Amino acid sequence: MSIRVVIVDDQAIIRMGLTMLVDSSDDFEVVAEAGDGAEALSQVAVHRPDVVLMDLNMPRVDGVEATRRLMRLPEPPMVLVLSVFDTDERVLEALEAGACGFLLKDLRPEELFAALHTVASGCRVVAPEVLTSLVRRAADHTPIRVNGAGEKLSLLSQGERRVLALVGAGMTNAEIARTLHLSGASVKTYVSRTLAKLGLDNRTQAAIIAYEMGLAQGTQSPTG
Repeated sequence: MSIRVVIVDDQAIIRMGLTMLVDSSDDFEVVAEAGDGAEALSQVAVHRPDVVLMDLNMPRVDGVEATRRLMRLPEPPMVLVLSVFDTDERVLEALEAGACGFLLKDLRPEELFAALHTVASGCRVVAPEVLTSLVRRAADHTPIRVNGAGEKLSLLSQGERRVLALVGAGMTNAEIARTLHLSGASVKTYVSRTLAKLGLDNRTQAAIIAYEMGLAQGTQSPTG
């Protein structure tokens, strides 16, 4: 079955373009459009979509408040924010309100399609540029050495260090796989081994460590 989508943006020409784009794929069906957050709430109540593609800066009810209200529904849709990169605070507000992802409006069509699939499955997705900014913010405000992770870098193989550097650059596993010419399964294994060796709980902590340690992005396929 197609993934049902509601598109929310205060600019009619952007809504029209997004509708044409999303409807061009057999995987999706745009069931409604909305020009602001208040209209989005009404359309969601009528059409019960799987995903709401949400702009942030809109009149009356903005994207953050609309997301917050949607999350109060008994069966809320997944919310994927598609907006300009305003400030870290706005991104955090949207994610804390319940959004499953945050993408920038300059993304490619295939990236949007992949993100819609990702959030529809219940997973999160954040644009690499946004993730990098949030990681730097976190590192600046709360510098960490989780379980002495900085001192454990010597335990990593050359390949693991390269993957860690790309995680720190905000890349997804798929992007790391393309950059290093690896399979997705191999990248997942590298990330898991790196987290285990450094005593970290998640890739956000890994990204902060990579940033704090000044690791440069690698460009060759990892070995070891």
